[in-house]
Amino acid sequence: MSSITILIFILLYFGILVGISYITGKNANNNDFFIGNRKSHWYLIALGMIGDSLSGVTFISVPGTIEKAQFSYMQVVLGYFVGYILIAQVLLPLYYRLQLTSIYSYLLQRFGPKSQKTGSFFFLVSRLLGAAGRLFLAVSTIQIFVFNQLGIPFAFTVFIMIFLMLIYTFKGGIKTLVWTDTFQSLLLLFGLIAAITAIISQLNLPFPELWNKIQDGGYTQTFFWDPQSKHYFWKQFLGGMFIAATMTGLDQNMMQKNLSCPSLKDAQKNIYSFSFIVVFVNLLFLFMGALLFVYAHEKGIILPSKSDEVFPDLALNHLGAAAGLFFIIGLTAATFSSADSVLTTLTTSFCIDFLNYESRQDWDEKKKTQWRKIIHITFSIILFFIIIGFQKYNNDAIINTVLSIANYTYGPLLGLFAFGLLTKRKSMDKIVPFICFLAPLICYILHKNSKLWFNGYEFGYELLIINGFITFTGLFIFRKKEAL
Repeated sequence: MSSITILIFILLYFGILVGISYITGKNANNNDFFIGNRKSHWYLIALGMIGDSLSGVTFISVPGTIEKAQFSYMQVVLGYFVGYILIAQVLLPLYYRLQLTSIYSYLLQRFGPKSQKTGSFFFLVSRLLGAAGRLFLAVSTIQIFVFNQLGIPFAFTVFIMIFLMLIYTFKGGIKTLVWTDTFQSLLLLFGLIAAITAIISQLNLPFPELWNKIQDGGYTQTFFWDPQSKHYFWKQFLGGMFIAATMTGLDQNMMQKNLSCPSLKDAQKNIYSFSFIVVFVNLLFLFMGALLFVYAHEKGIILPSKSDEVFPDLALNHLGAAAGLFFIIGLTAATFSSADSVLTTLTTSFCIDFLNYESRQDWDEKKKTQWRKIIHITFSIILFFIIIGFQKYNNDAIINTVLSIANYTYGPLLGLFAFGLLTKRKSMDKIVPFICFLAPLICYILHKNSKLWFNGYEFGYELLIINGFITFTGLFIFRKKEAL
């Protein structure tokens, strides 16, 4: 597929998003930007969350891990399912009862302003790094196959992509994202299913024979029971459950659209529907990954050493123009449906948790809007520089990098919310920031020395749970004597 064809598609794609933004962003105010005036339809949010949760990382990284990890990622996905149910049953009722716009306002009410800002800070760091990793992966792929051929440098490509995202999220915020994310998730699903169909067509084998080749290749093992392995079932299942609970339920980016539903019942319908869909869609990604390796083996293709390059290389260089187009469609939709909302939710969290938008009486609506726009642009600039940093310093599969970041940055959020929900004590608000910064540091030391200290044991996703437990313990030690 020619670079010009791909470029035309990308420009057309963003043209549609800008058009949606223009229609939905008319007369949008701050309330529309932050919470969609609480008028969003639950089924649109459920569809939009597919792209939010999967992203370009899943689209590229998950299929490429099949050779080494087989279907073990499904253990994590099954944990996700349980985590989403916990969100619907425990966290959403709390958020709706308190009528929150930023979920970290709960920490203000429960512990105090330092706890609120600490929780918001960890969200800001988590989402900036996570979004940068996702965008880096997608932009790098587009750079290799499109912009390098046109002589355009990587930094300029990143600038253009962020600028385009800024254009269609700048005015309408959540009110616009509900519609753009739905559109992008549908395109993601279309790209995924069409890519699978294209690969099967290229192999030209009856399904029973194709499935036998997948099994013979050793790609289908799903459950692992060696406790020393990082793929051990209980590590991945429990890790997945807590990743979902924290990266969705304790994450402003994932919760903000949920809180734009008119009622708790609508928001719960969204989560229940989404939890089933995400299991099925991830299974399709793993199946596609197995197909890619079978195809490469059948055709004698030497694959790239980096797992993140397997799918792009096969789709754009070997599987034909149709598969290449489906890949670009899916990748673009997956990446920007998860990344565009980040600018909006980072802005929301900073405005409410650090600038105290909801309680300020000295700012009128016009001044709030001016500051909101300044912050929106500022986060775009920060995101640009972090992506450039990923280009220089990241050498791992991006999905591993993103989930590793989550182990450290979401642990304190898990500990804070768990202490607030499971106890009736108040921790000392001024001590909370120190506890929340110490817990990830301890986890980092444990992770680096686990093989030496624990007889070869390797930490996986369970490091998030340990991080949360250390935070919880610190909050318990420095609790106030009086109960609520």
